[in-house]
Amino acid sequence: MTPRLLLFSFMIISFELHHSVSPAVAGDLTSWCKLTPYPQQCHAYLSRSRSLLPPINSLPDFFTFSVQTALTTAEEVSKTALSLGHECQGPREKAALADCLEVFDLAMEHLKKAIDRVTRSTEEDVQTWLSAALTYFQTCKDGFADLSVTASHILAMIDNADLSCLISNALAINKIGSSGDQKRTYRDWFPSWLRPGDRKLLQSSMKADLVVAKDGSGDYTTVSAAVQSAANRSGSERFVIHVKAGTYKENVQIGSKMMNIMLLGDGMGKTIISGRKSVRGGTTTFQSATVAAVGDSFMARGITFRNTAGPGNYQAVALRSGSDLSLFYQCSFEGYQDTLYVYSNRQFYRECDIYGTVDFIFGDAAVVFQNCNIYPRYPPAGANTITAQGRADPNQNTGISIQNCNVTAASDLVGKSGVKTYLGRPWKEYSRTVFLTTFLDSLIMPAGWLPWDGDFALDTLYYGEYMNTGPGSSTANRVKWKGYHVIKSAADASKFTVENLIAGGSWLPATNVPFDSGV
Repeated sequence: MTPRLLLFSFMIISFELHHSVSPAVAGDLTSWCKLTPYPQQCHAYLSRSRSLLPPINSLPDFFTFSVQTALTTAEEVSKTALSLGHECQGPREKAALADCLEVFDLAMEHLKKAIDRVTRSTEEDVQTWLSAALTYFQTCKDGFADLSVTASHILAMIDNADLSCLISNALAINKIGSSGDQKRTYRDWFPSWLRPGDRKLLQSSMKADLVVAKDGSGDYTTVSAAVQSAANRSGSERFVIHVKAGTYKENVQIGSKMMNIMLLGDGMGKTIISGRKSVRGGTTTFQSATVAAVGDSFMARGITFRNTAGPGNYQAVALRSGSDLSLFYQCSFEGYQDTLYVYSNRQFYRECDIYGTVDFIFGDAAVVFQNCNIYPRYPPAGANTITAQGRADPNQNTGISIQNCNVTAASDLVGKSGVKTYLGRPWKEYSRTVFLTTFLDSLIMPAGWLPWDGDFALDTLYYGEYMNTGPGSSTANRVKWKGYHVIKSAADASKFTVENLIAGGSWLPATNVPFDSGV
């Protein structure tokens, strides 16, 4: 038996402690595949390797083989895309392909995490990682659209790979298998990065491992150099980089292998990391980020993340976070279109300021904003949309939750007439966004929400409002879409809280950041 099949056997034995066999469908691939949203793709891909796999006698068997099939397919697609690189027609297609190769690696990392779930992870964790893997695959295709590369043979190959269908199937299977009794709490589970001293991580008096200072008084003069030094450290304990006051004009990448990095600034408006990449300037939305944080458990406090590309340069990201269990405290995010890319995984923002115009809080993370200030700016085209959430599958456990925040006009919008500002619009088919107990000023249009394109996603999205206040909070004239909800009860609103959306009770207390677990 190969090492991979030995791993499968171990996982099957472990899973059967929690799940019973369904004799009506045991061993029958066709019957198992009927449980998925894409049974044709399920049967076609699993049949190819059927002779190499043990019998499917339980739901855990079926889940494991389904994720493995998605992983194998992702590996094949990535290799094929790389081999076609020399055929790219021009720099824009090359830029889109570069995104694909990067996000395919991320997708494969997350699929591998999902396969290894029996070792220490909850089914909620697995759903997060599968949700992220699907988001990464979608990002590949989005990059071609950003740069108007529509006739690409590489894109055609990716579209024909059925990878999104295979990941969606795995999401559905994991949700079916969720027993509801595996949710862990702060008392019985801690992420691996927590150490006894981590409660002091967000105190300004803490000791830094490295110091960045523009005047040469620190260890480095650029943030990127300090981050690279952190990447070369031994071990994986929390590593704190103090970035002193100043404006650092650079683009910073915190890669997927760089876990437990913290950037500690001297305060919003004092420590500033600034870039100017944009889609109009030739980069994809994904690559336009001034700072991109991918490694798990990233933290930042007291920093302004800024993109200065300006209102006429289309998508221009100040920060992109795909870091699982990432935290931003007392930070500012400044840009215009697509300022803050809450890309994937679980994230928390507390006491932050966010500035922008079009879709300026967007992405497919499971993310909660608490006690933040949201500032729509004066837009180039006469309309603002605060959010554009990117949930593409009904089984993804992602969504944007804005709780106890304030939505008011930025200084350049105050007193301007003719500007329409909306709470959000649906970027993807199952877009999910809620505003809970938030102050909405008079700049919010009575309809509240804006369509993306005709009736796209209006029945499948989930947009909700719960006990908001302020002159823009009335729901009397809100949109009449099937997917829009005036949330009536605290129980329904609680689905989108720190405790339930991002499992915050199991990791936020140890950071010493203030947070509200419920509504």
